[in-house]
Amino acid sequence: MELGSWRVLELKGYGAYGVVYRAERVEEAGGPSFALKLARHPKDPRFEREAELLSRLSHPNVPGLRDRGEWAQPGGPVPFIVMDWVEGTPLYAWGLGRVLTSRQVLRVLAQAARALAATHGVDGVHRDVKGANLLVRTEDSHAVLIDFGAGSFRGAPPLTDEVLPPGTSPYRSPEAVQFRWRFWRERGVHYAPGPADDVYALGVTAYRLVTGVYPPAEVTLEVAPGEAPVPIPVRVPPEQRVTLCPQLAKLIRQMLAKKPSARGSAAEVARALEEAAEFAGPEADQPITRRPLPAVGPPARRPNAAQGSHRRGMWLAAAAGLSVSLILQGAWSLWWQPRPFRLEGLFQADAGTVGLAKDAFPVSDAVQAPELGPKRIGLEVPKKPLQGQARPPCEKREVELNGGCWVLPREATPPCGTRNYEWKGACYYPVFSSARPGTSEQP
Repeated sequence: MELGSWRVLELKGYGAYGVVYRAERVEEAGGPSFALKLARHPKDPRFEREAELLSRLSHPNVPGLRDRGEWAQPGGPVPFIVMDWVEGTPLYAWGLGRVLTSRQVLRVLAQAARALAATHGVDGVHRDVKGANLLVRTEDSHAVLIDFGAGSFRGAPPLTDEVLPPGTSPYRSPEAVQFRWRFWRERGVHYAPGPADDVYALGVTAYRLVTGVYPPAEVTLEVAPGEAPVPIPVRVPPEQRVTLCPQLAKLIRQMLAKKPSARGSAAEVARALEEAAEFAGPEADQPITRRPLPAVGPPARRPNAAQGSHRRGMWLAAAAGLSVSLILQGAWSLWWQPRPFRLEGLFQADAGTVGLAKDAFPVSDAVQAPELGPKRIGLEVPKKPLQGQARPPCEKREVELNGGCWVLPREATPPCGTRNYEWKGACYYPVFSSARPGTSEQP
């Protein structure tokens, strides 16, 4: 198959809004490979915005934009973009099976911070910084920041109706979580992530890379008078979980600061990481090993169930990202033992990007998440449509699964709720063409 001057060679991955292929130039058969990302919906404005942001960037730690175009279809032109192919391994998988040192981590994080600094320098924000979107190149072990599908830039209009833009729950900054808590019922109100949100997400990425778990966001959520406080997990400093050189531990804590201005700019963080990688003492070359699990305090008091289901709904909406941290920390306590740090089989699958396509570059098939922690609540997507479920052709922003139309909610990552169904690491709910059948109906 050919799209313009590009020949599609093989499918590499797909998400809710895009499909990624390995491609080559038509006139250079057998030549270098490129990543061709094709929209799943005609006239998808996300692709124009992603292409515009990439066109402003020219940096060794960001894939270069090679082309943009449209594929003529009866339903309308389908946009696509072509980028440099990155042969590498996602960051967390890169740590699989190897003994990491603080100096190695400092160097990789510095390169990621440089990519962010370049993005912020052209008035852009990535908005989905995480381990899955950082590839460590095979040829030179340099980090490359990929998937700008959630990115934006100054003056770009919002493309979603939700309070928060597409992103990945555990990487949300405290200010984003608090904004959603405050305005979750307001129509037309949008949170605008800035450079400080990207720096915080890099801090979450660093914390998880060295410890294996997500840090909970340190937020203060206001509740109505007389109601019990919302339970917020306590963040354990990374150096209490694993052995780190002081410089790395300090910079991770800085990037995760509750106050945005205390995190520093991406350029400042990059310089600090580079200096630490160069001048840190011999302790930076020691293997990162786990420390004994710190003592866990008494659980936070849970809200009174009699105080109204609407408050429980607010808590569920605001704390979707925090719940992931709780589950992972619970599973971590079952697994913890002091030993050289290898991420062998522990939570290698990153939390999924919500609301946009995940660029799928080469990854290891061995990277899987074990079934630790609480069992999921959500149901498996049935092999045939539910009674009364809408059938294809599905509307825009709907996904066809097993002959039925489904919607991917924002912030919907497993464990899924009782009304959602799970499919390939994400939570979906069915679209019905009429009233939903009773709960006693079987698929």
